[in-house]
Amino acid sequence: MASLENPLDAVALTQASTAYPRSSRYYGLGTAQFTEADGRQVTYLRRRLLPDPASMADLTTHTVGAGDRPDLLAARYLGNAEQWWRIADANPLLDPRELTGEPGRQIRITLPSGVPGGANG
Repeated sequence: MASLENPLDAVALTQASTAYPRSSRYYGLGTAQFTEADGRQVTYLRRRLLPDPASMADLTTHTVGAGDRPDLLAARYLGNAEQWWRIADANPLLDPRELTGEPGRQIRITLPSGVPGGANG
């Protein structure tokens, strides 16, 4: 491999050649390239658009308690702590820490967008 002047170039090259697993929120996203003023090409992931929360079938509603965290809720309800982002998608917030930051808050736990079933599908 050719030597890179900027260590971030290695990150960009790695991301461009990495296939994300189906369980990743980045699965299916393509890459694009940006050309710097000096002609250098930087590869990056395209923007991920959030799904419409109305398109998600409810599994349940969870009342946030002290000590709750998005990853712990994902492990409990979805069977995989790394799927916390699915809960965040169903409760559109800019910062996922807001999901569990306020005890007593009601949050939706849903099936992935487009999957029929649950309480409302």
